[in-house]
Amino acid sequence: MEVYMDDMLTKSTTVEKHSEDLKETFDILRRYKMKLNPSKCVFGVPSRRFLGFQVHQRGIEVNPEKIKALEEMASPKTLKDVQRLTGCLASLNRFIAKSTDKCAPFFRAIKRGKGLEWSKECETAFQKLKEYLGRAPILSKPVVGETLYLYLLVTEVATSSVLIRLEEGVQRPMYYTSKALLPVETRYSPAEKIALALITTARKLRLYFQAHTIEVYTNCSLKLILQKPELSRRLNKWAVELSEFDIR
Repeated sequence: MEVYMDDMLTKSTTVEKHSEDLKETFDILRRYKMKLNPSKCVFGVPSRRFLGFQVHQRGIEVNPEKIKALEEMASPKTLKDVQRLTGCLASLNRFIAKSTDKCAPFFRAIKRGKGLEWSKECETAFQKLKEYLGRAPILSKPVVGETLYLYLLVTEVATSSVLIRLEEGVQRPMYYTSKALLPVETRYSPAEKIALALITTARKLRLYFQAHTIEVYTNCSLKLILQKPELSRRLNKWAVELSEFDIR
């Protein structure tokens, strides 16, 4: 069961299990004297929209209405148009690999402060994002107790990651994250930037990190970096924060 504010979702792997899960859900609600509005309840469906996403047995899918709105969106002509675009993309970040890098031209256009200059670079990025989201990946759901895999990437402007699970030997994405580097962070050493990517992801995906062993893949050994006898204050603080998780 997942609950967010006044939205509740009970998920099951089979029809038989769903009846049992619903009974347990009703028992909990009855115990706390909570009531449901029948007109807002839907039962026994293979997929359903929840918190703006389409949830079904295969995993979490982009809301088709959001994709349609983006596909029909004209190229921005004003700063407000760009802000509307970036706001729309922000709600889809978990589906977009390296989203900060892909959206960098839009943010540069906003920051110029001389009105909007929608460059060829902006238009190319805009069309590529439309194409990408038109075939956005379905995000897989975790299985209790399984090991998850995290890939980290650092570029000149951002840190990015993708959380992966193995399904019959095939890697399935579960969640993409991305964060723009602050000016001070661009001056971090390569090791600190990789550690920043990990700590940022761990904070964002804390529930996954608490419930699963996480194997991290990057171009340097984070374990060696974080276990050095002499760490900078920053790295030492991050190492302590990460020590509560089973990270390999």
